[in-house]
Amino acid sequence: MEDYPRTLVDLDKRFRNEEACRRYLSALRWPEGFRCPRCDCEKASGISRGLHECSQCGRQTSITAGTIFQDTKKPLQLWFRAIWHVTSQKYGANAIGLQRILGLGSYRTAWAWLHKLRRAMVRPGRDRLSGVVEVDETYIGGEKPGKHGRGASGKALVVVVAQKDGKRIGRIRLCQVPNASADSLVGAVEKSVQPGATVRTDGWTSYNGLSRIGYVHEVVRKEAEIGDNLLPLCHQVAGLLKRWLLGTHQGAISAEHLAYYLDEYTFRFNRRTSRHRGKLFYRLIQQAVAVGPVPLKAMVRHARGRKSAPNM
Repeated sequence: MEDYPRTLVDLDKRFRNEEACRRYLSALRWPEGFRCPRCDCEKASGISRGLHECSQCGRQTSITAGTIFQDTKKPLQLWFRAIWHVTSQKYGANAIGLQRILGLGSYRTAWAWLHKLRRAMVRPGRDRLSGVVEVDETYIGGEKPGKHGRGASGKALVVVVAQKDGKRIGRIRLCQVPNASADSLVGAVEKSVQPGATVRTDGWTSYNGLSRIGYVHEVVRKEAEIGDNLLPLCHQVAGLLKRWLLGTHQGAISAEHLAYYLDEYTFRFNRRTSRHRGKLFYRLIQQAVAVGPVPLKAMVRHARGRKSAPNM
Protein backbone atom coordinates (compact mmCIF):
# COMPACT_ATOMS: atom_id res chain seq x y z
CA MET A 1 0.00 0.00 0.00
CA GLU A 2 1.31 3.42 -0.94
CA ASP A 3 2.03 5.42 2.18
CA TYR A 4 2.53 9.17 1.89
CA PRO A 5 1.57 12.45 3.62
CA ARG A 6 -1.44 14.27 2.20
CA THR A 7 -0.72 17.79 3.43
CA LEU A 8 2.16 19.93 4.69
CA VAL A 9 0.79 19.57 8.23
CA ASP A 10 0.77 15.80 7.79
CA LEU A 11 4.36 15.95 6.51
CA ASP A 12 5.58 17.87 9.55
CA LYS A 13 3.70 15.59 11.93
CA ARG A 14 4.95 12.33 10.41
CA PHE A 15 8.57 13.37 9.94
CA ARG A 16 9.11 15.30 13.12
CA ASN A 17 12.60 13.87 13.70
CA GLU A 18 15.44 12.14 11.87
CA GLU A 19 14.51 8.69 13.10
CA ALA A 20 11.05 8.94 11.50
CA CYS A 21 12.69 9.94 8.20
CA ARG A 22 15.13 7.03 8.38
CA ARG A 23 12.32 4.54 9.05
CA TYR A 24 10.43 5.82 6.00
CA LEU A 25 13.50 5.57 3.75
CA SER A 26 14.24 2.08 5.04
CA ALA A 27 10.70 0.91 4.26
CA LEU A 28 10.93 2.30 0.71
CA ARG A 29 14.40 0.93 0.06
CA TRP A 30 13.69 -2.54 1.45
CA PRO A 31 9.90 -3.04 1.14
CA GLU A 32 10.29 -6.79 1.75
CA GLY A 33 12.68 -6.26 4.64
CA PHE A 34 16.41 -5.55 4.83
CA ARG A 35 18.79 -7.66 2.75
CA CYS A 36 22.54 -7.41 3.11
CA PRO A 37 24.12 -6.19 -0.16
CA ARG A 38 27.16 -8.42 0.48
CA CYS A 39 25.73 -11.82 1.49
CA ASP A 40 21.96 -11.35 0.91
CA CYS A 41 21.19 -12.21 4.52
CA GLU A 42 17.81 -11.00 5.77
CA LYS A 43 18.77 -10.65 9.43
CA ALA A 44 20.32 -7.49 10.77
CA SER A 45 20.45 -5.43 13.92
CA GLY A 46 19.93 -1.71 13.95
CA ILE A 47 22.66 0.46 15.39
CA SER A 48 22.93 4.21 15.77
CA ARG A 49 22.42 6.80 13.01
CA GLY A 50 20.49 4.65 10.56
CA LEU A 51 22.95 1.77 10.17
CA HIS A 52 22.03 -1.90 9.70
CA GLU A 53 24.60 -4.50 10.77
CA CYS A 54 24.28 -7.86 9.03
CA SER A 55 23.93 -10.75 11.48
CA GLN A 56 25.83 -13.09 9.16
CA CYS A 57 28.80 -11.17 7.70
CA GLY A 58 28.83 -8.15 10.00
CA ARG A 59 28.71 -5.58 7.21
CA GLN A 60 27.26 -2.22 8.23
CA THR A 61 24.94 -0.64 5.68
CA SER A 62 23.65 2.89 5.91
CA ILE A 63 20.07 3.60 4.86
CA THR A 64 21.31 6.46 2.69
CA ALA A 65 24.35 4.71 1.15
CA GLY A 66 23.99 4.22 -2.59
CA THR A 67 21.16 6.78 -2.86
CA ILE A 68 21.07 10.47 -3.75
CA PHE A 69 21.20 11.19 0.01
CA GLN A 70 24.60 9.56 0.42
CA ASP A 71 27.18 11.67 2.31
CA THR A 72 24.71 14.50 2.90
CA LYS A 73 25.58 16.79 5.79
CA LYS A 74 22.05 18.16 6.01
CA PRO A 75 19.21 16.56 8.02
CA LEU A 76 16.84 14.22 6.19
CA GLN A 77 14.01 16.39 7.50
CA LEU A 78 15.34 19.23 5.35
CA TRP A 79 15.59 16.93 2.34
CA PHE A 80 11.99 15.81 2.86
CA ARG A 81 10.92 19.45 3.01
CA ALA A 82 12.79 20.12 -0.24
CA ILE A 83 11.12 17.17 -1.96
CA TRP A 84 7.70 18.27 -0.73
CA HIS A 85 8.32 21.79 -2.04
CA VAL A 86 9.51 20.54 -5.44
CA THR A 87 6.59 18.15 -5.93
CA SER A 88 3.84 20.32 -4.44
CA GLN A 89 4.55 23.27 -6.75
CA LYS A 90 2.46 22.77 -9.87
CA TYR A 91 5.10 24.28 -12.13
CA GLY A 92 8.16 23.17 -10.23
CA ALA A 93 10.82 25.07 -8.32
CA ASN A 94 14.03 26.85 -9.18
CA ALA A 95 17.21 27.03 -7.11
CA ILE A 96 16.65 30.58 -5.84
CA GLY A 97 13.17 29.72 -4.58
CA LEU A 98 14.38 26.53 -2.90
CA GLN A 99 17.26 28.34 -1.25
CA ARG A 100 14.90 30.95 0.20
CA ILE A 101 12.19 28.60 1.45
CA LEU A 102 14.66 26.22 3.13
CA GLY A 103 17.07 28.88 4.35
CA LEU A 104 20.01 27.17 2.67
CA GLY A 105 23.33 28.92 3.01
CA SER A 106 24.16 29.01 -0.68
CA TYR A 107 22.60 28.97 -4.11
CA ARG A 108 25.10 26.23 -5.04
CA THR A 109 23.59 23.85 -2.49
CA ALA A 110 20.05 24.47 -3.72
CA TRP A 111 21.16 24.01 -7.34
CA ALA A 112 22.91 20.72 -6.49
CA TRP A 113 19.89 19.39 -4.58
CA LEU A 114 17.55 20.13 -7.46
CA HIS A 115 19.83 18.39 -9.93
CA LYS A 116 20.12 15.35 -7.69
CA LEU A 117 16.33 15.21 -7.48
CA ARG A 118 15.98 15.59 -11.25
CA ARG A 119 18.19 12.54 -11.70
CA ALA A 120 15.77 10.63 -9.47
CA MET A 121 12.80 11.64 -11.60
CA VAL A 122 13.60 8.90 -14.11
CA ARG A 123 12.53 5.55 -12.71
CA PRO A 124 15.17 2.87 -13.30
CA GLY A 125 13.91 0.40 -15.88
CA ARG A 126 10.81 2.42 -16.72
CA ASP A 127 8.60 0.95 -19.43
CA ARG A 128 8.45 2.32 -22.94
CA LEU A 129 5.37 3.86 -24.54
CA SER A 130 3.04 1.69 -26.61
CA GLY A 131 -0.08 1.94 -28.75
CA VAL A 132 -0.14 4.95 -31.07
CA VAL A 133 2.51 7.62 -30.58
CA GLU A 134 3.46 10.81 -32.38
CA VAL A 135 7.13 11.71 -32.79
CA ASP A 136 8.50 15.09 -33.82
CA GLU A 137 11.35 17.40 -32.92
CA THR A 138 11.49 20.88 -31.48
CA TYR A 139 14.32 23.34 -30.93
CA ILE A 140 14.92 24.83 -27.51
CA GLY A 141 16.68 28.18 -27.42
CA GLY A 142 16.23 31.87 -28.15
CA GLU A 143 16.00 33.49 -31.57
CA LYS A 144 19.25 33.06 -33.49
CA PRO A 145 20.29 34.43 -36.88
CA GLY A 146 20.86 31.97 -39.70
CA LYS A 147 19.13 28.78 -40.74
CA HIS A 148 15.78 27.80 -39.25
CA GLY A 149 14.25 24.33 -38.85
CA ARG A 150 16.35 21.16 -38.92
CA GLY A 151 20.02 22.08 -38.90
CA ALA A 152 19.58 25.38 -37.05
CA SER A 153 22.72 26.30 -35.11
CA GLY A 154 23.04 27.48 -31.53
CA LYS A 155 19.96 25.60 -30.31
CA ALA A 156 19.27 22.25 -28.66
CA LEU A 157 17.27 19.65 -30.58
CA VAL A 158 14.70 17.71 -28.53
CA VAL A 159 12.69 14.71 -29.72
CA VAL A 160 9.11 14.78 -28.43
CA VAL A 161 7.26 11.45 -28.15
CA ALA A 162 3.58 11.72 -27.21
CA GLN A 163 1.29 8.75 -26.62
CA LYS A 164 -2.26 9.04 -27.94
CA ASP A 165 -4.96 8.44 -25.33
CA GLY A 166 -8.26 8.85 -27.16
CA LYS A 167 -8.33 12.53 -28.07
CA ARG A 168 -5.96 13.41 -25.24
CA ILE A 169 -2.24 13.17 -24.65
CA GLY A 170 -1.21 10.17 -22.60
CA ARG A 171 2.34 9.76 -21.36
CA ILE A 172 5.30 11.48 -22.98
CA ARG A 173 9.04 11.07 -23.37
CA LEU A 174 11.54 13.84 -24.16
CA CYS A 175 15.04 13.17 -25.44
CA GLN A 176 17.80 15.63 -26.29
CA VAL A 177 19.72 14.54 -29.40
CA PRO A 178 22.82 15.98 -31.10
CA ASN A 179 21.28 16.23 -34.58
CA ALA A 180 18.43 15.12 -36.83
CA SER A 181 20.28 12.14 -38.32
CA ALA A 182 18.77 8.65 -38.54
CA ASP A 183 21.03 7.39 -35.75
CA SER A 184 19.84 10.13 -33.38
CA LEU A 185 16.12 10.08 -34.18
CA VAL A 186 15.62 6.34 -34.56
CA GLY A 187 17.73 5.82 -31.42
CA ALA A 188 15.44 8.19 -29.50
CA VAL A 189 12.37 6.25 -30.70
CA GLU A 190 13.90 2.89 -29.73
CA LYS A 191 14.69 4.25 -26.27
CA SER A 192 11.16 5.57 -25.76
CA VAL A 193 8.72 3.35 -27.67
CA GLN A 194 7.93 -0.35 -27.43
CA PRO A 195 8.42 -2.32 -30.69
CA GLY A 196 5.10 -3.04 -32.36
CA ALA A 197 3.71 0.40 -31.60
CA THR A 198 2.36 2.68 -34.31
CA VAL A 199 4.71 5.64 -34.77
CA ARG A 200 3.46 8.71 -36.61
CA THR A 201 6.05 11.13 -38.01
CA ASP A 202 6.50 13.62 -40.82
CA GLY A 203 8.33 12.73 -44.01
CA TRP A 204 11.86 13.43 -42.78
CA THR A 205 14.03 10.69 -44.28
CA SER A 206 15.79 9.93 -40.98
CA TYR A 207 12.62 8.17 -39.81
CA ASN A 208 12.47 5.81 -42.80
CA GLY A 209 14.13 2.93 -40.97
CA LEU A 210 11.46 2.61 -38.27
CA SER A 211 9.41 -0.03 -40.10
CA ARG A 212 12.50 -2.23 -40.49
CA ILE A 213 13.06 -2.46 -36.75
CA GLY A 214 9.57 -3.51 -35.70
CA TYR A 215 7.42 -0.36 -35.68
CA VAL A 216 4.29 0.42 -37.69
CA HIS A 217 5.43 3.66 -39.31
CA GLU A 218 2.80 6.13 -40.50
CA VAL A 219 3.91 9.28 -42.33
CA VAL A 220 1.27 11.92 -41.66
CA ARG A 221 2.69 14.39 -44.17
CA LYS A 222 5.33 14.18 -46.89
CA GLU A 223 6.87 17.53 -46.05
CA ALA A 224 9.63 17.46 -43.44
CA GLU A 225 9.62 21.08 -42.28
CA ILE A 226 9.14 21.56 -38.55
CA GLY A 227 6.14 23.66 -37.59
CA ASP A 228 3.17 22.29 -39.52
CA ASN A 229 0.50 21.20 -37.06
CA LEU A 230 -0.25 17.70 -38.36
CA LEU A 231 1.32 16.17 -35.26
CA PRO A 232 -0.85 18.07 -32.75
CA LEU A 233 0.08 16.10 -29.63
CA CYS A 234 3.80 16.74 -30.12
CA HIS A 235 3.25 20.40 -30.89
CA GLN A 236 1.12 20.87 -27.80
CA VAL A 237 3.75 19.22 -25.61
CA ALA A 238 6.52 21.30 -27.20
CA GLY A 239 4.61 24.52 -26.59
CA LEU A 240 3.90 23.67 -22.96
CA LEU A 241 7.53 22.65 -22.40
CA LYS A 242 8.87 25.96 -23.73
CA ARG A 243 6.39 27.91 -21.63
CA TRP A 244 7.50 25.96 -18.52
CA LEU A 245 11.18 26.59 -19.21
CA LEU A 246 10.55 30.31 -19.62
CA GLY A 247 8.09 30.64 -16.74
CA THR A 248 9.70 28.55 -13.99
CA HIS A 249 13.33 28.92 -15.00
CA GLN A 250 13.22 32.18 -17.00
CA GLY A 251 14.92 30.34 -19.84
CA ALA A 252 18.22 30.33 -17.91
CA ILE A 253 19.08 26.70 -18.66
CA SER A 254 22.38 25.64 -20.18
CA ALA A 255 22.44 23.02 -22.91
CA GLU A 256 24.73 20.89 -20.72
CA HIS A 257 21.94 20.34 -18.18
CA LEU A 258 18.89 20.53 -20.43
CA ALA A 259 18.36 16.74 -20.41
CA TYR A 260 17.70 16.79 -16.66
CA TYR A 261 15.11 19.55 -17.00
CA LEU A 262 13.44 17.45 -19.69
CA ASP A 263 13.33 14.56 -17.20
CA GLU A 264 11.68 16.83 -14.63
CA TYR A 265 9.08 18.04 -17.10
CA THR A 266 8.32 14.45 -18.14
CA PHE A 267 7.93 13.42 -14.48
CA ARG A 268 5.48 16.25 -13.85
CA PHE A 269 3.52 15.90 -17.09
CA ASN A 270 2.99 12.17 -16.72
CA ARG A 271 1.62 12.70 -13.21
CA ARG A 272 -0.42 15.81 -13.95
CA THR A 273 -3.74 14.12 -13.11
CA SER A 274 -2.66 12.86 -9.67
CA ARG A 275 -5.22 13.91 -7.07
CA HIS A 276 -2.74 14.10 -4.22
CA ARG A 277 0.53 15.99 -4.52
CA GLY A 278 1.77 13.76 -1.72
CA LYS A 279 1.81 10.88 -4.19
CA LEU A 280 4.44 12.73 -6.23
CA PHE A 281 6.42 13.18 -3.01
CA TYR A 282 6.17 9.42 -2.44
CA ARG A 283 7.22 8.55 -6.01
CA LEU A 284 10.21 10.87 -5.95
CA ILE A 285 11.55 9.56 -2.64
CA GLN A 286 10.89 6.00 -3.80
CA GLN A 287 13.02 6.65 -6.88
CA ALA A 288 15.61 8.64 -4.92
CA VAL A 289 16.59 5.53 -2.94
CA ALA A 290 16.86 3.52 -6.18
CA VAL A 291 19.19 5.97 -7.95
CA GLY A 292 22.90 6.06 -7.18
CA PRO A 293 24.67 9.07 -5.64
CA VAL A 294 25.88 11.92 -7.86
CA PRO A 295 28.44 14.18 -6.12
CA LEU A 296 28.46 17.87 -6.97
CA LYS A 297 31.95 17.56 -8.47
CA ALA A 298 30.68 14.96 -10.92
CA MET A 299 27.80 17.20 -12.02
CA VAL A 300 30.11 20.17 -12.56
CA ARG A 301 32.72 18.03 -14.32
CA HIS A 302 30.00 16.61 -16.59
CA ALA A 303 29.01 20.14 -17.62
CA ARG A 304 32.59 21.28 -18.17
CA GLY A 305 33.39 18.21 -20.21
CA ARG A 306 30.81 19.03 -22.83
CA LYS A 307 30.87 21.74 -25.44
CA SER A 308 29.36 24.87 -23.98
CA ALA A 309 26.33 26.51 -25.52
CA PRO A 310 24.27 29.61 -24.81
CA ASN A 311 21.55 29.46 -22.19
CA MET A 312 18.22 28.31 -23.48
